[in-house]
Order: sequence, then C-alpha cells, then structure tokens
Amino acid sequence: MVASLSVFEEIMSQASGTSSSHATPLPLTGERVTFTGTLASMTHADAAELVLRHGGQSVEYVSRQLTLLVVGEEGWPLEDDGRHSLKLREAVALQQQGTPVRILNESDFLKIVGLADQQSEVRRLHTPAMLSRMLGIPVNLIRNWSRTGLLRPVKQVHRLPYFDFQEVSSLRRLNDLLQAGVSQSEIERSLRSLPVGLHEGRKPWDQLELLAVDRRIVLRDSRGLKELHGQRLFDFGDDENTVEYDEAEGDEHQSDEPHILSFLEARHTALDRSGERDWFVEGCRMADDDELDSAVEAFRLALMVEPTNPEVHFHLGDALYRLRWSRAALERFYAAVEIDHDYVESWMQIGSIHRELDELDVALDAFAVALDIHPELPDAHYLRAQTLVDLGSPEEAVPHWQEYLRHDWRGPWAEVARQQLQQQNAELPPIPVTSRHP
Repeated sequence: MVASLSVFEEIMSQASGTSSSHATPLPLTGERVTFTGTLASMTHADAAELVLRHGGQSVEYVSRQLTLLVVGEEGWPLEDDGRHSLKLREAVALQQQGTPVRILNESDFLKIVGLADQQSEVRRLHTPAMLSRMLGIPVNLIRNWSRTGLLRPVKQVHRLPYFDFQEVSSLRRLNDLLQAGVSQSEIERSLRSLPVGLHEGRKPWDQLELLAVDRRIVLRDSRGLKELHGQRLFDFGDDENTVEYDEAEGDEHQSDEPHILSFLEARHTALDRSGERDWFVEGCRMADDDELDSAVEAFRLALMVEPTNPEVHFHLGDALYRLRWSRAALERFYAAVEIDHDYVESWMQIGSIHRELDELDVALDAFAVALDIHPELPDAHYLRAQTLVDLGSPEEAVPHWQEYLRHDWRGPWAEVARQQLQQQNAELPPIPVTSRHP
C-alpha cells in the first residue's frame, strides 16, 4: 500500500511515546530485520525507519546475519509464478540449516514495536466501494465474490456489506495468479507450505477451488459440482481440474440466451420458466461475464416474476449503469429505495449518478439520506464532502472529511481527505482504532 507522510509521522509519534524510556532496551535491539510481501499498514521504507527507531537494523537482503523476516499481510506472499517470495524461501532455507531466523507476520511485528493500535489497520473493515478504490477491483466483482460465497461480509448495515480488507486482498491475489495461468495445484502447494503462523485463521482452499474450476464459479454439493444456475457438472477429481456438462441432468433451455420479441412473450417466458431457472441468478452470471445486454433482459424477466424485489431492481440498475445508460439506471435505483427506503447502497448510487450528471444539489440530498440511514457510512461522508466542495462550500465539507478519516486512513480516498483538510487548515483526526468485529 502507499502511506502518506502525515500518516507515518502520526505512527512515529505514537511509537516514540511508547519507547522513549531508556530504562529497558528498545524492542528490536540487536535485530537485523527485512520485509517481504506487501505491508497492509505502511510502506517498506516506513517500516525500515520504524525498525531503526526501535533499536534494530533494517537490511534489504536475506543473509545468515538476518534475525527477523516480517511478512506483509496485504495478500499472500506469493510471486507471479505462485511460489513463495524469494526472501521467504531463503529465510525458510536458513531455518532448515539451523540459522536462528524468526519469521513473523505483520500483526505480530506491530505488537513488538508497541503499535497494537496499528494492528487494527490490518484487520479493518471496508465497504465494497472503498475496497474497489484501494485494491483496484471492480465493485461488481466484489459483489460477485460475496454472492457466490467466496467472500463473507463481517457485518451488514441496511443491505450494505462490510468486508475484512485482508480477506479481500488475499482473494484478489489468488484470482490474479489463476488468471495469469498459474495452476491451482502450484498455488495450493505454496499456501500449504507457508511457515506456521502465516496462514493462521486464513483458509483459502475452498476459495481457490471455486476460483479455479474451469474459470467458472461452481459450487460443490453432495452430488458433486454444479454451476450457480443449477447446471450439473462431471467432477473428475483434483488431477485434471476439468469439468464437463452432464447433458442428462442439464436444463434443455440452459444454453439459450434470453430473447425478447415482445412484452407479452417476455412475460409468458418468465412465468412459464420460473420453475426451471432463476432469472435473477442468470442475470448476475451474465453481468459477471460482461454480457450486459443479456443481463438486462434477464433481470427484466426476473422482475416479471418478482416485481417488488429491491435486489433485482438494484442489479438491473447496475447493469444499465455499466452500459452507460445513466438515466435508466437512476430510475431502477429509485425503484429499489421506493420498495426498501433503507437500501443505503441504492441511495449512494443515486447520489453518485446525479453527481456525474452535474445535478449536485440532488446528489447532496441523496447522500444526506444515506447518512440519515447509516450515519457512520464512510462512502457517504466522502462523497457528500466532495459534492460540497464542488458546490463552493469547502468549509461545510470539513466535518465529513474528518469523519471519513476516523474510519479510514489509507488509500486514495484518505489522501484526498487529508489534502482537503490541510487546505482548510482543519484538524486531522487521530489514526482510527477499529476492531475486527465491531
């Protein structure tokens, strides 16, 4: 991750307060420390300075003089070929040769240097929009991972899921490796051979299997594998990682694309097939595959069966928005909140689209509604602040920038918030402390 200087200065001021006494040795006295993988709480350069301030020596390479290797917790410490990082392999080899090298994860390192509060940054919870900005993952992909069980929200507030940053980052790394052509077996071999403690509490095996099977999301039940929309698959085991369609059990209409000739035909089609296939799930699958025109039709068919389902309206709006049909998408998001007024993510989409259409006063109202429903929603504070700045009222945005930073100090949104507060000569809030399960 990229940490700003102001964040690091704040960390250092905390660290200095915990280690200013010379009655006891500094916690890293005599240690030669290096880092591998991406750190979730700071950059490698900042971490190296932290080592120096606590009595240790920061080194760039692994050698027999190394005493401590710290493994970053933003994703797994795997190279592009799926193997352990070079430093991790070298440190493990030294351990096997009898050299007393310790291998710690980032959280344990932060405890050693007295930054237990910063440890919570590694376990911080984020909304899909925040994760999208920080990790470069499309929001719809995060929603897809959640819907298919690859991710499980730690909590939900008015339909809005909050995810463990580390879990999402780790899943992104697995997905990137698979998309790059690294085999499932190679990745699993690397994960299982990580030193004890580095994968404690993190069980990616099921995630890896779901991601890997023929690059399609599938589920395993008592009869084997099946796709989300119900198509049964032959499972040939772990050796080949291949699947084939079971034509005997497959829906004879399964390969048909939804085709609309008229409103009446569409309605009859939806009602006639409502017992055979779930049009909402079909639409989600098509949207995940970027078959957006077909997804729109599938969601419309789903609404003919369930016209008052706010989730269908929301996903139809999302598909329309991705097709750049902003006005049509806006109507669907409004339909979702007409059915469920507290659907906070729909209010956020309404506000965001009005911002894009340069209808700033309406956008401001939408974000205000979102904050009435969920006063601590970081996304709403951030976008309301941006809208106030655009309207020429930067001073009114100050409490919203501050509130956003109370929830999140990292990533591009946090950097914008800090810059805006500095321009207004406003106070920066302290680094937030957030538990894993708020």
